[in-house]
Amino acid sequence: MRSLFRFGPLVAVALLIAVLPDASAEPASLATARFAELAGDVRDADGYAYGLRDTSGRTMDAAQITQAADGTYLAVYHTTLGDGRFHAAVATSTDLRTWTRRHDFGAGSSQPALAADDTGGYVLAYEKDPDNHIAVRGYADVAALLAGKAARAYDAPRTLSRCAEGTPDVTSVHDGTVELTGHYRAECDTDRQLRATLTDFTTWQAEPDRRLDRALESWGTGGNIGDRSLLRLGGRKLVLIEGQRWRKDFGSWRTYAYDPATGRADRLTLRTHGGSRAFANPSARLLTDPDGHPALLVSLFVPREGAAPGESGQLVYWREL
Repeated sequence: MRSLFRFGPLVAVALLIAVLPDASAEPASLATARFAELAGDVRDADGYAYGLRDTSGRTMDAAQITQAADGTYLAVYHTTLGDGRFHAAVATSTDLRTWTRRHDFGAGSSQPALAADDTGGYVLAYEKDPDNHIAVRGYADVAALLAGKAARAYDAPRTLSRCAEGTPDVTSVHDGTVELTGHYRAECDTDRQLRATLTDFTTWQAEPDRRLDRALESWGTGGNIGDRSLLRLGGRKLVLIEGQRWRKDFGSWRTYAYDPATGRADRLTLRTHGGSRAFANPSARLLTDPDGHPALLVSLFVPREGAAPGESGQLVYWREL
């Protein structure tokens, strides 16, 4: 995709309306415009991989990727194994394409999210079944994470739904307070958004995020509103989030960019080599790519119901800044 920002930020926003054909007449945020410019077309990426698997052959579904202080890439993801259950795991890589699994977090763990804390450690959150709920684990350092040796653990009570709460994203860890987002099964029927705070791994508070729900419902999202990921791009916050137009239709998953400052969501038009049309479990991170350049990395799950030949499964790609 040609650089929109060579025309200046105001023109870039106007041009973005063409990138987002279903957008309303109001201009998209500059963060959304920048993301669309960098990540709207996988064919323009500096590196990519479809159908990502670790070296043991496990699929790396819903992968979220970050980078350790020593430059090693860390991925947390889940796989459905022969026992019929999800298993979350952590893997390491030096090139973003070849991943070595280091630890399995056990049967019934899925949708993992990872964030560094302010002491050199890590906080991992994932959905745990049975009785689907959000589990949070604290690790003293990378070695403890890769060995699965948690120093602190908390299993959150379900307070918004008697049926399910999950798909966490860890948005902040500071002074013993973990801020998260997630979903809850509203009226045990349809997934909707929540935000939560865990204090000192002892006190949990959660509430619905109806503002975010309304932003996606305005696009006709009648199915589930699920996984999301917070990205800070150009000094601005942006939330990438999945929305399902029709329940039980995996081919209707789409990715949206939500601006917390305005409460507006824009549907992202994402292009792949083969023309896949369904995308779920979005996440993105700023990191240093294998060639040593600052880059934006994007991770998306491509459901087979909306995938072009050879493109189903986990897609990872990055674009140098």
